Order: sequence, then structure tokens, then C-alpha cells
Amino acid sequence: MTSELSPQIHYLVGMSQPETHLFEVTLHIVNYPSAVLDLKMPVWTPGSYLVREYERHLQDFAAFADHEPLSWHKVSKNHWQVEKGDLSEVTIHYRVFANELTVRTNHLDATHGYFNGAALFFRIPGCESLPIYIRVIPANPQWQITTGLPIFAETKNTFVAADFDTLVDCPFEIGFHKLYNFEVLGKPHELAVWGKGNFQPQQMIADCQKIIEVESQMFGGLPYDKYVFFLHLLQQGFGGLEHKNSCSLIYQRFGFQNLDKYEPFLQLVAHEFFHLWNVKRIRPLGLEVFDYDQENYTPSLWFCEGTTSYYDLIIPLRAGIYNTKAYLNYLSKEITRYLMTPGRKVQPLSESSFDAWIKLYRPDANSGNSQISYYIKGEMVSLLLDLLIRVHHGNQRSLDDVMRQMWEEFGKDEVGYTPEQLEGVIESVAGMDLGDFFNRYLHGLEDLPFNEYLQPFGLQLVEEKNEEPYLGVRINTENGREIIKFVEAGSPAQFAGIDAEDELLAIDGIKVGNQLNERLKDYRADDSIQVTVFHQDELRTYSVTLAASIPSKYQLKVVENPSFTEMENFAGWLGVPLCESGCPGLKD
Repeated sequence: MTSELSPQIHYLVGMSQPETHLFEVTLHIVNYPSAVLDLKMPVWTPGSYLVREYERHLQDFAAFADHEPLSWHKVSKNHWQVEKGDLSEVTIHYRVFANELTVRTNHLDATHGYFNGAALFFRIPGCESLPIYIRVIPANPQWQITTGLPIFAETKNTFVAADFDTLVDCPFEIGFHKLYNFEVLGKPHELAVWGKGNFQPQQMIADCQKIIEVESQMFGGLPYDKYVFFLHLLQQGFGGLEHKNSCSLIYQRFGFQNLDKYEPFLQLVAHEFFHLWNVKRIRPLGLEVFDYDQENYTPSLWFCEGTTSYYDLIIPLRAGIYNTKAYLNYLSKEITRYLMTPGRKVQPLSESSFDAWIKLYRPDANSGNSQISYYIKGEMVSLLLDLLIRVHHGNQRSLDDVMRQMWEEFGKDEVGYTPEQLEGVIESVAGMDLGDFFNRYLHGLEDLPFNEYLQPFGLQLVEEKNEEPYLGVRINTENGREIIKFVEAGSPAQFAGIDAEDELLAIDGIKVGNQLNERLKDYRADDSIQVTVFHQDELRTYSVTLAASIPSKYQLKVVENPSFTEMENFAGWLGVPLCESGCPGLKD
């Protein structure tokens, strides 16, 4: 409980002209003890590991006391200082431009307002642990307000955050969004949907309930009193951001009827909900206390995000949302993504985690050659660890036990873990020394031995090769032009001098159009072709010697004549029998 003389922090958020995309923010501070008031805007938000410079959207800053202006100046890009002297009350006015609808930013227009705390509110150094009161004035009095924060003393449109971290962790949706209420395991849940689309709320809620129940059972209960799903529907979009009692999701508005689109949405839900435990509460030491002014480094994002990605595929299977064949197909696509990324041979997984701030969210033409996502390789390493533990203990232990032990040791009390402690927990569950495994696949660059780990479960990874010989470029059609977006390292195209952003025109003097793969089928490995491009508006022709075709995809398939042990292992892992043919778990 704070004393009467403790600083009191009140925010008023207005949006009187939503068409301008400007949130109007008033900060009122009482009993701030120092003569100089420090205000800092966060430069990033937890869960999205990139310095995004939210302060760049702030304008019209002004400071007052008793309606009289106060002197102020900027100390750095995100740091303001106000000369308040011995005055007991200070009012700050500013506006924030909000026209970027992502899960981590702010958006305001005539249809709604959405904001994240890190992108809208100041942090007051020394006052982070104090409660913060937020009153919202909607642009339209008929607009409703949805947030994970509790209402303050039944006061209309006023909410209270226990501290600054909580304020940052609770986004707001204000508008005419559709709001659906449902209950899971005795606790209230809300689904707030902004935008039009072909979603079916009853089906979506039923599937979300299944996901919640499966994950709750895994960890022994739900660590919140109420949970909110925010869903924004766009023509094209995909993304999610986790919070302690909510998550923000973006998805394509017509992505809910076709199972090939709807099931990935449920994987997104499973992913962000799993973060309730893994990341929001089970956190690396580097993220135990957030530094909102700069990067927060950890080599353990592979476990935070990659392990969560492993579970976002398997949770819907456990929930009965799709069958084993669908799961293995989704897993095959993820393995293909990993094996089709040349950067896996350049950047170790722990380095990928550590360098998230400068690499993952800032892709360029060479990213695919020089880096690997900690999401995708972390998922692959988690798969191998799960299989390894299961084989060693006859399916009596698994990666689930690692998650539960991490929850007991670090998550419940939110004690940050070190990389060594994480590896120690994995080894204790596995019952073996995994130093060599970690050196090879976490800190090193050795190829992941998928078939070695899959074979005890009656599965093998089979490659399917392209029909055409290998050139080594990926093309996008942009405004009727074929633009080379990626040139693979060590490919015939790179050796010839072809660059990303070149416009592909012709092969052997004949226009290519959007038929590159079909044209290449007319050639064989070691054939020499003339490739004509526009390079920075200059016409160039390169002589390229094609190489042998490479795999285009990888597929998980049942081994021939699986043994009884392999069938038992498979059933223990995925919950259905395995047989060479006619397997119930592998039927449509």
C-alpha cells in the first residue's frame, strides 16, 4: 500500500479526432518528490525483440502546473526532463501518432482505437512499482473498452495497473468491436474481434477452449483470473504478441473457413497462449527485469520462442482439432523451412537468440544466407530433445516434464533462469549429460540428424527434388516485373554475379515472364545458359552453369516394416498407433 505522500500517477487518453490518428494523452502527477521530473518513453515492448523507437511518434509535448507552462528539455531520444521545482502537481500533455496496426504498436481511426502501453505511456524512473490509473475517453460515447486491466472502483472508463510493467502488458481495444464472453475451467474469457471476416465465433471459441484446457492440464492450472483474446482482421496479416492475461492476434479476414488457413490460426492461438507460462512467467535472467531503454540480451530465445513453436503444432493435435496426419504434414513443412534456409550453416542457434535485436526483425537480401530464425531452429532442436527424452525413458518422460520443472523452479515465482540452469533442467529430465548435444546443435553448426532421432518412432524424413536444375534464385512478381529477391550463397547464380533486386528478363535471349521453373526444365545440370537482367537499370547478360537439382521439400513418412518398439514409441509420442499402411492416425 502506498502512503498518502507517495507519487500518484494518472493518465487520461483521448481521441477527439480519430481521423487524424492522434491519441491525446494527459499525464497528471501528484507528490513527485524531486525538483526535476524525468519521463522516459520505452523504445521496445516485451515479446518483440527489436528497438522500435516508439518516441518517434510523440509530438506536441507540453508541461504545466496550475495552468502555467513549465520549462522542459530533451536529454536524449526518449528522455524528457521537466523543471517543476517544489510544485506538488504537474500536468503533461502530448499526442501520439497512431497509424500502424500491428500487435505491438498503436492504431486509431474512425472505426476504433488500439494501443499498447509501451508505445503510448511514459515510464517515470523510480516510480515503476507504483499503481497507475488510466481513464479513457472514447471518440464515440457508444464505443466499448476492452482490456485486461481491472476497472478502478467501478468508475466508468477508468482502469488501474498495479505497476508500469502491468501497464505495458495490457493493451486496450476501444470501438464497436464484437465481444464474446465464455468460460473455461471456471474462469472468464473474452474474445474481442475488430474487422470483418468469415470467422465463426462459436467454432472459434470451442477450439480455443480445447487449447486452453490442454495447456492448463500440462501446467496444472491457469495462472490468471481473466483472459482476453484481441483479434484484428485484415486483408493480409499474421502475428501475435503475448501478455500475462491476454494476447493480441492479427489474421487474414477470410482465413477461417478453409482448414488450411484456419488450422494455422489455431496454432497461432496455441503459441501465444503457451507464452502464458513460457516467457511471461518462465523468463531468462536477461528478461527478468525489463530495461525499456535498450536491448535486453539473452541466448535463450530459442527456448522462449522455438520450444513454444514446437508446442503450437502439437497442442491442437492433443486437443483433437486435427489428426496425426495433419500434424506430421505441418511438421514436415517446418522441417522443410529449416532445411531450405542456407543460414543454418552460418549462424548458431544461441547466437541467433542473442542477435535477435539486430537481425531477425531486420531482414535483408542476404539474411537467408547468413542467419537462422531462433523460432524455426529452436523448434527443430526442441523436437529432437523431446524425442531423445522419450526414447531414453520409454515415453515416461518428455519435453513436457522439462516445461513443468521450469515452471516449478522459475515460473511460479518468476525467477529468471540462466542458460546453464536451462540446460541443467533439460539434462536432469533426460537423465544424461547433454553437453555434446548442446555444443553441436545449440552452440555449433552441425546439421541436425533428423532421421537418427525419428527412426525409433518409425518415421523417416524423405526429400523430394525439383525437376529443374539448380539456379539458386527466388523471384517475386512486382508490378508485372520479375524481381530477384534472394540469391543463395554458393549457387550458380551467385557465382555468375547475379544480385538480389535484379529484374530477370530473359534466358538465352527469350523472355522469362513468370515461367522461370518451367523454362529451367528444358535444361540439365552443367548446361550453360545466358541470363539477362536489369541491374540498377543497366542491361546485363551473365553466363551461368546450372547445377544438379536440389530438394524442394521434405516429408515425414513411415519406415518400412516398423518394429513393435517403434510403434510403441510413436503411440506414446502422438497418442495413436503407427503401422506401415492403413494406420488410423495417418488417414484423412
